[in-house]
Amino acid sequence: MSNRRSFLQLALGGIPFLTSFRPNFVKKPLIVSTWDSGLAVNEAAWKILRQPTGKALDAVEAAARDIEASINCCVGLGGNPDRDGKVTLDASIMDHQFNCGSVAALENILHPISVARKLMETTPHVMLVGEGARQFALENGFPRESDQLSKEAQEAYTNWLKTSEYKPIKNIEQQQSKARQRTGNGPFAPATLEDGSFNHDTMGSIALDQSGNLSGACTTSGMGFKMRGRVGDSPIIGSGLYVDNAVGAATGSGQGEEVIRVCGTFLIVELMRQGKSPKEACRIAIERIVAINPEKAKTFQVGFIAINKNGEYGAYSLAPGFSYAVKDSEAAGKVYPAESYFKG
Repeated sequence: MSNRRSFLQLALGGIPFLTSFRPNFVKKPLIVSTWDSGLAVNEAAWKILRQPTGKALDAVEAAARDIEASINCCVGLGGNPDRDGKVTLDASIMDHQFNCGSVAALENILHPISVARKLMETTPHVMLVGEGARQFALENGFPRESDQLSKEAQEAYTNWLKTSEYKPIKNIEQQQSKARQRTGNGPFAPATLEDGSFNHDTMGSIALDQSGNLSGACTTSGMGFKMRGRVGDSPIIGSGLYVDNAVGAATGSGQGEEVIRVCGTFLIVELMRQGKSPKEACRIAIERIVAINPEKAKTFQVGFIAINKNGEYGAYSLAPGFSYAVKDSEAAGKVYPAESYFKG
């Protein structure tokens, strides 16, 4: 065995790198999305997937655009702002031929997922960030939207400001695991939002079309009240989203920093390459995150979803409460609770 291959196996925890995945019976078309809000986005995607020539890439983009146009805490321009009061968006998209595009810290653009696709299809680049991403969007006909926060986001931001005592402190993010014990007060992003939900939800969608091709999309406004310029896993190929058309696709939701540490979605796809089911692969990826710091892992949420080339799907999360929505030719659309590493 070459030194290079030995290194790759070691990096992947002993996983043989080049083993092929051979599907048997294929169940298609199929779309799986994170959270119960995935029901609505799956319906938007299904209008494309139900067509004999409907492409998974078009379907996942439609799914992402559907929620980007809504008002909610964690996706799109209606989402919660950073600690400076600005909404910044992250998104990525990937097709069945390893084409991928992403944008990060994008402001004033309604559909970051479509900007990511435009970047993928018209440039040699994979990622644009900040002002460069906005300039690219405007030059390609995406209208500039208002800076005004949604009513819901403004209320949340105003309430946060009452107790934030915002004072930039060096390496404050290193103190987050301790700060989480203080119910979100202080100059950091709170672990939970006012309704008690985790403060890092993302809409991720992965689809298998009738031609047997896979694609995925991931979009978010990121962690509410985050540091200016913070980017999570959602726009990072191999962390928030990964697609290998010979094997499967994975995406997820949760605290992006922890997903980045283990290259979560790339890991899941590689595990499926070795024959692990989608659920098993997601579980092992979660276990990798826990192993880094078991006590810290009790303070945040990460949830993964995956589908393989057979049309099998599964999910697994760190904490209870993560759910995912599924739609295929046999189901009108269902939401399932994911099993979790921690049980309460």
